[in-house]
Amino acid sequence: MSAIQTDFGRIDENLNVFVTDNGVERLIGSQPTMTAEQAIALYVKRYEDLAASVRLLEQRVKAKADAKSVSKSATKLIADLESPAAIGDLQSLRDRVKAIRGDLELLTQKANEEHEAAVVEGLAKRESIALDAEKIAAADPNKTNYKNASAKMTELFEAWQILQKSGVRISKSKADEVWSRFSKARNTFESNKRAYFATQDQLAKTSKNAKAELVAKAEALVAKGSEAFLDYRKLLDAWKALPKVKAKSDDALWARFKAAGDAIYAAKVEKSAADDIAFSENLKVKLELLEEAEKIDPEKDLNSAKAALKVIQSKWEKAGKVPRESLRPTEDRLRAVEKKVKDVEQEQWRKSDPATIERTNSMKTQLEESIAKLEKELEAAKGSGDSVKVAKAQEALDTKKAWLAVIANS
Repeated sequence: MSAIQTDFGRIDENLNVFVTDNGVERLIGSQPTMTAEQAIALYVKRYEDLAASVRLLEQRVKAKADAKSVSKSATKLIADLESPAAIGDLQSLRDRVKAIRGDLELLTQKANEEHEAAVVEGLAKRESIALDAEKIAAADPNKTNYKNASAKMTELFEAWQILQKSGVRISKSKADEVWSRFSKARNTFESNKRAYFATQDQLAKTSKNAKAELVAKAEALVAKGSEAFLDYRKLLDAWKALPKVKAKSDDALWARFKAAGDAIYAAKVEKSAADDIAFSENLKVKLELLEEAEKIDPEKDLNSAKAALKVIQSKWEKAGKVPRESLRPTEDRLRAVEKKVKDVEQEQWRKSDPATIERTNSMKTQLEESIAKLEKELEAAKGSGDSVKVAKAQEALDTKKAWLAVIANS
């Protein structure tokens, strides 16, 4: 049997197979049951399998596959290439794997950095969930919308479960710390919710009893008709002061309470309409009295004006009530006449008051003295020919004279 020689190996006459590895020939096997061609093909195929593994590893690094998995495969491949029973350029495969290990270090470093960033982000997401839960739990239990808040808390819990299931793995100590905050917030919220609704149930019961009593009192007032108007208003104020509780019984109780109020209001409206008709004659009398009162002129004769007003006021009281819509306009017109008389009376008293007269005379004397002095200063200024001094002296003199005119006429 003839021997076969290749670039990287050979087979001798005894079917012993050798590989030339990095310049050194090494026996890698013997295949006595095969032909030389078959034996060579077998060991070349083993080389091609190793080369395929190297190519696959290179592709995984290029695709930025999981660094840990790639590193494990590279370590195994390095071991497989130490002294493989294969014919081919083994050293080139080792060199390529070595190059892969260099790229792998960068890939591992980047993977570690990405993992650390993912851990930070994952922890931040958990802390955000815990913080949102704490805000919900810290809200005023009596002002919380529990339907919305419960839905939000459920949403936060589901988000936490997703992070636990598919998110990056976080150290147990850190995860437990944030979970403890989240769990505490959920428990606080649930406790607040139970306490709130327990309180609402009690309030609803108390409110229902109180409103039932108010309904009974309101219905008892209906028989009094319009006279019960003020008493019903007090009951209405008491109703409004009760805690607002959402209960189905409220609608029925309010319907009865309002029906009683409507009956009382209807009676009041009916009575007011009857009163307006009865009081219309009184209005005519008061309108005539107003015409007479508005002709009073206290400026001419204050004493006569006061006497006339007193007679009108007496008749006004005897005239009685007027319709509601006319009450304010008529009263305002009479008050205006009373004020006019009173203002004139106060002005005359002021002018005749000794203390006022004395103050006025004193001020007049002071102003007259100032005017005399300013007149001399004006003459002196004119004599000097200084136009600025003349203007200032004239202005001051005019001002004092104006004040004197005001006091003289007061």
